[in-house]
Amino acid sequence: MPSFETLPRFTTDLHHLTPAQHRRFRRVVLDAFVPDLRTGRPGLRIKGVRRAPGTYELTWAPDGRATWSYGKEKFAGPHIVWHRIGTHSILDRPLTEGRLVGAGHQLVG
Repeated sequence: MPSFETLPRFTTDLHHLTPAQHRRFRRVVLDAFVPDLRTGRPGLRIKGVRRAPGTYELTWAPDGRATWSYGKEKFAGPHIVWHRIGTHSILDRPLTEGRLVGAGHQLVG
């Protein structure tokens, strides 16, 4: 089962989303992203971020983006570190520095 951590900037960004954007992101993660991680099926628009090797971009809405990377596995399954979320403009600064928070949360279950 996938697990996740969020960087402080991701949490800040998340609070700036509208309730509808937040629901859509959550639905995309639970209904498509997690199943894709389990099966290796690339059904979503996920691609590497050129300026940040090892970091990926998830398109969750026409102008909705989230950046993430793989972290050290905490449970059986991949561990995701969420960096940023918002509009396409987050790709100007796809990474953020800071202490990891929310360690070990499970995406589903």
